[in-house]
Amino acid sequence: MIDEQTDKPRSSFWKELPILLGVAILVAVLVRAFVLQTFFIPSPSMENTLKIDDRVLVNKLVYDFRSPHRGEVIVFKAPIEWSGNPKGEDFIKRVIGVPGDHVVCCDPEERLMINGKSLDEPYIFSMNGIRDKPADQEFDITVPKGRLWVMGDHRSASGDSLEHWQQSGQNITEATIPEDDVVGRAFTVFWPVSRATWLTVPDQFDGIPKP
Repeated sequence: MIDEQTDKPRSSFWKELPILLGVAILVAVLVRAFVLQTFFIPSPSMENTLKIDDRVLVNKLVYDFRSPHRGEVIVFKAPIEWSGNPKGEDFIKRVIGVPGDHVVCCDPEERLMINGKSLDEPYIFSMNGIRDKPADQEFDITVPKGRLWVMGDHRSASGDSLEHWQQSGQNITEATIPEDDVVGRAFTVFWPVSRATWLTVPDQFDGIPKP
Protein backbone atom coordinates (compact mmCIF):
# COMPACT_ATOMS: atom_id res chain seq x y z
CA MET A 1 0.00 0.00 0.00
CA ILE A 2 2.85 2.39 0.81
CA ASP A 3 4.54 1.65 -2.52
CA GLU A 4 1.35 2.36 -4.46
CA GLN A 5 0.87 5.74 -2.75
CA THR A 6 4.42 6.85 -3.52
CA ASP A 7 4.27 5.65 -7.14
CA LYS A 8 1.21 7.75 -8.00
CA PRO A 9 2.77 11.19 -7.39
CA ARG A 10 5.95 10.09 -9.17
CA SER A 11 3.96 8.94 -12.17
CA SER A 12 1.95 12.16 -12.15
CA PHE A 13 5.13 14.26 -12.03
CA TRP A 14 6.67 12.58 -15.09
CA LYS A 15 3.42 12.93 -17.01
CA GLU A 16 3.19 16.65 -16.18
CA LEU A 17 6.87 17.41 -16.79
CA PRO A 18 6.59 17.80 -20.61
CA ILE A 19 3.64 20.15 -20.12
CA LEU A 20 5.57 22.23 -17.58
CA LEU A 21 8.59 22.40 -19.87
CA GLY A 22 6.40 23.39 -22.79
CA VAL A 23 4.79 26.18 -20.79
CA ALA A 24 8.18 27.41 -19.60
CA ILE A 25 9.53 27.50 -23.17
CA LEU A 26 6.42 29.30 -24.41
CA VAL A 27 6.68 31.92 -21.66
CA ALA A 28 10.39 32.42 -22.43
CA VAL A 29 9.67 32.86 -26.15
CA LEU A 30 6.87 35.35 -25.48
CA VAL A 31 8.98 37.34 -23.03
CA ARG A 32 11.87 37.51 -25.52
CA ALA A 33 9.59 38.50 -28.38
CA PHE A 34 7.55 41.16 -26.62
CA VAL A 35 9.02 42.19 -23.27
CA LEU A 36 12.75 41.65 -22.62
CA GLN A 37 15.74 40.67 -24.72
CA THR A 38 19.48 40.42 -24.16
CA PHE A 39 22.01 42.02 -26.52
CA PHE A 40 25.78 41.90 -26.56
CA ILE A 41 27.98 44.86 -27.43
CA PRO A 42 30.12 44.15 -30.54
CA SER A 43 31.93 47.48 -30.96
CA PRO A 44 33.59 50.30 -28.97
CA SER A 45 31.07 52.96 -30.05
CA MET A 46 29.50 53.29 -26.58
CA GLU A 47 32.67 53.10 -24.46
CA ASN A 48 33.17 53.55 -21.61
CA THR A 49 29.49 53.26 -20.77
CA LEU A 50 29.35 49.93 -22.60
CA LYS A 51 32.40 47.87 -23.46
CA ILE A 52 32.90 45.19 -26.11
CA ASP A 53 31.20 41.91 -25.08
CA ASP A 54 29.10 43.52 -22.36
CA ARG A 55 25.60 42.06 -22.17
CA VAL A 56 22.66 44.40 -21.72
CA LEU A 57 19.01 43.79 -21.01
CA VAL A 58 16.55 45.65 -23.23
CA ASN A 59 12.96 46.57 -22.39
CA LYS A 60 11.03 46.04 -25.64
CA LEU A 61 7.67 47.08 -24.22
CA VAL A 62 8.32 50.57 -22.87
CA TYR A 63 8.07 52.42 -26.19
CA ASP A 64 4.67 50.91 -26.91
CA PHE A 65 3.43 53.39 -24.30
CA ARG A 66 5.67 56.42 -24.84
CA SER A 67 8.37 57.83 -27.10
CA PRO A 68 12.11 57.60 -26.36
CA HIS A 69 13.50 60.32 -24.10
CA ARG A 70 16.76 62.23 -24.41
CA GLY A 71 19.64 60.51 -22.66
CA GLU A 72 18.23 56.99 -22.92
CA VAL A 73 20.36 54.22 -24.41
CA ILE A 74 18.37 52.48 -27.12
CA VAL A 75 18.67 49.51 -29.45
CA PHE A 76 17.32 50.08 -32.96
CA LYS A 77 17.21 48.50 -36.39
CA ALA A 78 19.90 50.36 -38.27
CA PRO A 79 19.08 51.76 -41.71
CA ILE A 80 20.81 49.90 -44.56
CA GLU A 81 22.79 53.09 -45.22
CA TRP A 82 24.23 52.79 -41.71
CA SER A 83 24.94 49.07 -41.51
CA GLY A 84 25.39 48.06 -45.15
CA ASN A 85 23.54 44.87 -44.24
CA PRO A 86 20.32 44.28 -46.24
CA LYS A 87 19.26 41.63 -43.70
CA GLY A 88 19.19 44.25 -40.96
CA GLU A 89 21.40 44.88 -37.97
CA ASP A 90 20.83 46.14 -34.44
CA PHE A 91 22.73 49.22 -33.26
CA ILE A 92 22.92 50.72 -29.77
CA LYS A 93 23.34 54.47 -29.19
CA ARG A 94 22.25 57.26 -26.86
CA VAL A 95 19.31 59.51 -27.75
CA ILE A 96 20.53 63.11 -27.96
CA GLY A 97 17.71 64.80 -29.85
CA VAL A 98 14.00 63.98 -30.04
CA PRO A 99 11.52 65.27 -32.64
CA GLY A 100 11.59 69.06 -32.89
CA ASP A 101 14.85 69.49 -30.97
CA HIS A 102 17.34 72.05 -32.23
CA VAL A 103 20.80 70.53 -31.70
CA VAL A 104 23.91 72.65 -32.27
CA CYS A 105 27.66 72.14 -31.94
CA CYS A 106 28.98 73.84 -30.05
CA ASP A 107 28.91 76.52 -27.36
CA PRO A 108 32.10 78.45 -26.37
CA GLU A 109 32.96 75.64 -23.93
CA GLU A 110 32.67 73.01 -26.68
CA ARG A 111 29.42 71.52 -25.41
CA LEU A 112 26.42 70.50 -27.48
CA MET A 113 23.42 72.79 -27.19
CA ILE A 114 19.85 71.49 -27.30
CA ASN A 115 17.06 74.04 -27.65
CA GLY A 116 19.46 76.75 -26.51
CA LYS A 117 20.64 74.87 -23.41
CA SER A 118 24.23 73.65 -23.11
CA LEU A 119 24.60 69.96 -22.27
CA ASP A 120 27.36 68.59 -20.07
CA GLU A 121 28.08 64.98 -21.06
CA PRO A 122 30.06 63.15 -18.34
CA TYR A 123 29.64 59.83 -20.15
CA ILE A 124 31.72 60.84 -23.20
CA PHE A 125 34.71 58.54 -23.72
CA SER A 126 38.03 59.47 -22.17
CA MET A 127 41.34 57.68 -21.79
CA ASN A 128 44.49 58.74 -19.93
CA GLY A 129 42.90 62.08 -19.19
CA ILE A 130 42.14 62.79 -22.85
CA ARG A 131 38.44 63.18 -23.56
CA ASP A 132 36.63 62.95 -26.89
CA LYS A 133 35.13 66.14 -28.24
CA PRO A 134 31.30 66.16 -28.25
CA ALA A 135 31.55 66.40 -32.05
CA ASP A 136 34.37 66.54 -34.57
CA GLN A 137 32.58 69.12 -36.71
CA GLU A 138 30.22 72.02 -36.19
CA PHE A 139 26.60 71.33 -37.03
CA ASP A 140 23.19 72.91 -36.62
CA ILE A 141 20.17 70.65 -37.10
CA THR A 142 16.51 70.28 -36.18
CA VAL A 143 15.28 66.73 -35.61
CA PRO A 144 12.35 65.90 -37.93
CA LYS A 145 9.01 64.64 -36.68
CA GLY A 146 9.00 60.95 -35.82
CA ARG A 147 12.81 60.67 -35.88
CA LEU A 148 15.72 60.66 -33.42
CA TRP A 149 19.24 62.07 -33.42
CA VAL A 150 21.47 59.44 -31.78
CA MET A 151 25.16 59.43 -30.90
CA GLY A 152 27.63 56.99 -29.40
CA ASP A 153 29.36 57.88 -26.13
CA HIS A 154 32.70 57.11 -27.81
CA ARG A 155 32.29 59.94 -30.28
CA SER A 156 35.52 59.34 -32.20
CA ALA A 157 34.60 55.69 -32.82
CA SER A 158 30.87 55.83 -33.48
CA GLY A 159 28.95 55.49 -36.71
CA ASP A 160 26.05 57.65 -35.57
CA SER A 161 23.80 60.52 -36.63
CA LEU A 162 26.68 62.98 -36.94
CA GLU A 163 28.76 60.70 -39.14
CA HIS A 164 25.83 60.02 -41.45
CA TRP A 165 24.87 63.70 -41.52
CA GLN A 166 28.37 64.38 -42.80
CA GLN A 167 28.47 61.48 -45.26
CA SER A 168 25.04 62.21 -46.72
CA GLY A 169 25.83 65.82 -47.52
CA GLN A 170 23.93 67.05 -44.45
CA ASN A 171 20.73 65.14 -45.23
CA ILE A 172 18.86 65.21 -41.92
CA THR A 173 16.59 62.30 -42.86
CA GLU A 174 19.53 59.97 -43.53
CA ALA A 175 21.23 61.22 -40.37
CA THR A 176 18.33 60.34 -38.08
CA ILE A 177 16.47 57.11 -37.32
CA PRO A 178 12.71 56.53 -37.31
CA GLU A 179 11.15 56.09 -33.88
CA ASP A 180 9.34 53.07 -35.33
CA ASP A 181 12.68 51.30 -35.80
CA VAL A 182 13.54 51.42 -32.10
CA VAL A 183 13.62 47.91 -30.61
CA GLY A 184 13.70 49.00 -26.99
CA ARG A 185 15.55 50.69 -24.15
CA ALA A 186 18.74 49.20 -22.73
CA PHE A 187 18.30 49.63 -18.99
CA THR A 188 21.00 47.50 -17.36
CA VAL A 189 24.36 45.86 -17.94
CA PHE A 190 24.10 42.38 -16.44
CA TRP A 191 27.28 40.70 -17.70
CA PRO A 192 30.07 40.54 -16.78
CA VAL A 193 28.93 40.68 -13.18
CA SER A 194 31.84 42.96 -12.29
CA ARG A 195 30.34 45.63 -14.59
CA ALA A 196 26.70 45.17 -13.66
CA THR A 197 24.96 48.55 -13.46
CA TRP A 198 21.76 50.42 -14.30
CA LEU A 199 21.76 52.53 -17.47
CA THR A 200 19.97 55.55 -16.09
CA VAL A 201 19.44 58.90 -17.81
CA PRO A 202 22.12 61.37 -16.67
CA ASP A 203 20.83 64.28 -14.58
CA GLN A 204 22.27 66.74 -17.11
CA PHE A 205 19.33 66.05 -19.43
CA ASP A 206 16.79 67.26 -16.85
CA GLY A 207 17.32 70.93 -17.66
CA ILE A 208 16.84 70.65 -21.43
CA PRO A 209 13.78 72.70 -22.44
CA LYS A 210 11.11 71.48 -24.83
CA PRO A 211 11.48 72.45 -28.50
